[in-house]
Amino acid sequence: MIDRLEKEVDMLERHLQVLRMVIDSEPIGIVKMSNETGYPHHKVRYSLRVLEEENLIEPSSQGAITTERTHEFVDELDDKLDETVEKLGSMRIDDAAEVEN
Repeated sequence: MIDRLEKEVDMLERHLQVLRMVIDSEPIGIVKMSNETGYPHHKVRYSLRVLEEENLIEPSSQGAITTERTHEFVDELDDKLDETVEKLGSMRIDDAAEVEN
């Protein structure tokens, strides 16, 4: 059960790393991102596809570039991550067991 969550967090980390590279170095291509991150081309390509589906990047002839939505997403990201961390923290079973004892 928790394995799936760990895999999703790892994938989110990769997507955000790819997005950060696009923000910092746009336009940027798959080969450069793969070389700099160490991720295989197919994983970078998948992250780019996900980011494009979310309208956070778009393709150009020179490589991936940001969109108008990118800045808004980045502004909201820290708050959403904080909310998620808080929610995960509230799920701890050891805290509940201490309260009962």
